[in-house]
Amino acid sequence: MRLILFGLLLTTSYLQAQTDTLQIYRNLKEVIVSSSRLEIPFSENARTIQIISSEELKASGALAVSDALQQIIGVDIRRRGVTGAQADLYIRGGSFDQTLLLIDGMKLDDAQTGHHSLNFLPPLKTIERVEIIKGPAARVFGQNAFTGAVNIVTKKDFTTKGTAEIGGGSYGQLRGEFSLVKHTENGGIFTHFSRLSSQGYRYNTDFKNSTAFVKASMAKQRKMPIEILSFFSGRKFGANGFYAFREAKDQYEETEASLLAVRSKVQKGDWILKPTIYWRRGQDHYLYLRNQPEVYENWHITHKIGAGLNSSYSSSWGNTGMGADLSYVSIASNNLGYRSRQLVTLFLEHQFVLGKRLDLTPGVAVNYYSDFGGFTYPGIDLGFQLSTNWTAYANLGYTYRIPTYTDLYYADRTTVGNENLKPEEALATELGIRHNTPSFRFYIAYFDRRAENLIDYVKSVEDAFWEATNIQILDSHGFETEISLPLTWNTLSQNIKLGYTYLADDLRAISVNFSRYSINSLRHHFTAAYTAQISSSIQFFTGIKYGQRAKQDSYTVVDANAIWKIKSFQLQAAIYNLLNEEYSETNLVPMPGRNASVSLRYIF
Repeated sequence: MRLILFGLLLTTSYLQAQTDTLQIYRNLKEVIVSSSRLEIPFSENARTIQIISSEELKASGALAVSDALQQIIGVDIRRRGVTGAQADLYIRGGSFDQTLLLIDGMKLDDAQTGHHSLNFLPPLKTIERVEIIKGPAARVFGQNAFTGAVNIVTKKDFTTKGTAEIGGGSYGQLRGEFSLVKHTENGGIFTHFSRLSSQGYRYNTDFKNSTAFVKASMAKQRKMPIEILSFFSGRKFGANGFYAFREAKDQYEETEASLLAVRSKVQKGDWILKPTIYWRRGQDHYLYLRNQPEVYENWHITHKIGAGLNSSYSSSWGNTGMGADLSYVSIASNNLGYRSRQLVTLFLEHQFVLGKRLDLTPGVAVNYYSDFGGFTYPGIDLGFQLSTNWTAYANLGYTYRIPTYTDLYYADRTTVGNENLKPEEALATELGIRHNTPSFRFYIAYFDRRAENLIDYVKSVEDAFWEATNIQILDSHGFETEISLPLTWNTLSQNIKLGYTYLADDLRAISVNFSRYSINSLRHHFTAAYTAQISSSIQFFTGIKYGQRAKQDSYTVVDANAIWKIKSFQLQAAIYNLLNEEYSETNLVPMPGRNASVSLRYIF
C-alpha cells in the first residue's frame, strides 16, 4: 500500500459582527495557516484545521491554553488540577507521545516523554491564535505528529504600550502579570512576566508557576527582518496521585521549559523563505516522597538544538513547499542515562490546482535518525469546491512515532524499558465537508486510523516486571462535526458554537497474560459555547463540555466568564465547574469542584 501511495505522489508530482471580540469570524478565510508548509489560506486547506483566535481565548476566561482547549472537539486535554498545573495533550484518541506541540512552527517534541509537552505553552496574552491540525501530519512535521499537532502562533503586532494585572481565586490562588511593549522605527520588543500560585484544592496539590516571555523584532524595513523569541516556564507542584497510583499522595515535581529562537522571513518574487535556528531545554525533577528525596527521585535534563529552512514557491502550476530541518537531541538523566541522537527531516509537497474546483496536494517527508535509521512517509490531500462556500476534502497518509527515551531505557522497581523497540506506525484517512462564510461555519469529517507496533507494557506472570513491547494493533475511527453561528441581537454581536466527536477504538486481542495498555479515549465528546456582547462594555461567555470515556461515568462541566471594560481598566470574573461535577480526566485524579477567579487589568 505504501508503494502504491508513493507512486501516486510521484505521478501527481447572515450578519456582520460589530465588535473586535468576534473579529475572527469575518477574517478567517484570509488567515494563512502557518501549521501548513504551504502559504495558502485557511479556506484552501484540504484538512481538518481549527483555529482559536486571541479574542476567543480572552472571552473564554481560561487562565491557560490547556484549559481553553477543553472547548475543542477531538482534543482531549487530561488535566491534573487547576489552571493546567499538569496536563497532557491527546488528539483523536492518540496518546500524549503521539501529538506534537509547536510554537511559531518550531517543533517542541520532548525526547524524554510527551508528558512534558504542555510545559512549553506560552502565556495567553502572548498568543495571536492557536492552530489545531488533525489527522496524519508526519509528512508535514515528521516525528510525533502521529494523530495531529497544535501550533501556537505568537503575536507580532501590539496595539497598547503595556498591561498590568492582579487576580485571585479559590484555593488561595494569587496571580500577577505585567506586559510592556516598546516600538521602534525598525521593530520593537514585547516582554511579559507572570506568576500564579495556589495552596491547592486538596492535600499536596499546591503549586507555583512562573513565566517570562520576550519577543523582539528588528530590521523590519530591510530585506531580511530578524525576529527573536525567548520563553521560560517554571512549575513546582504537589502531585497527589498524579502518577504511579492513586494512593501515592506525597509525590512532588518541579519542571522547567526554556526556548530561544531566531527567525526570519524573506520574500523575493514568488519565493518565500523562512530560516530558523532554535534551542529548547527541558528539566524535570520528580520525588516519590516530597520530603524524603532519598527514597526515590528522578532528574532529567533534555536539550534540542535545531535549524530549519522552510520555503514555498507560487507558480502557474500551483504552490510548492519544501525544506529541511536538522537537530541534535540529548538527555542527561540519573535513570535514563546520557543519550543523544541527530535528526534530519526533508519534506516536499505541491498543491496542484486543476481547473477552478479541484486541488491535489501530494507530499512526502524523508527522515533520518542516527539511532533508528531512515524512514519515508508520504501522504496526499484532495479538495473539491462544491460551490462558492462548500468544500469537500479527503486526505490519506502514513504517520509514525519514534519511541521516547522513557520507552527505551526507563527502569524502576516494577518497570523496564526496551532498547529494541520499533517506531509506531499508522495509516490514516479522513473524509470531510465544510461550509465557510462570515455568517455560518460548519464542517463534518470521518476519520480512520490503523496503527501497528504500538508500545505496550506487558508481562507473562504476575510477579514479573512490566516490559515495553511492540505488541498492540489498534483501529480508531469516528466522526466529528462543528457548527459556528455568528449573530446580532439589538446590534450587539453574539456567537453560538456546537461540536460533537464520536470515537471508537478496536484494540486487537494480544497473546500475553498481563497488559498495562489502557484505552481511555473520549468516546463521546460534546461542546457548546455562547459568547455575547451584552453592551458596549460588557461581554459574557459560557462553555459546556460533556465527556464520556469507555470505562468511566460521563460528566458535564459548565464554565462561565464575564468581562467589564471601564475606560483603561478591565474587570474579569469567572466560575469554573459551575455545576460542581465530580469527575476525573486521567489517572483517576479528582478534578476540582466549583471554583472561581477574579482579576483587574490596567491597560496603558
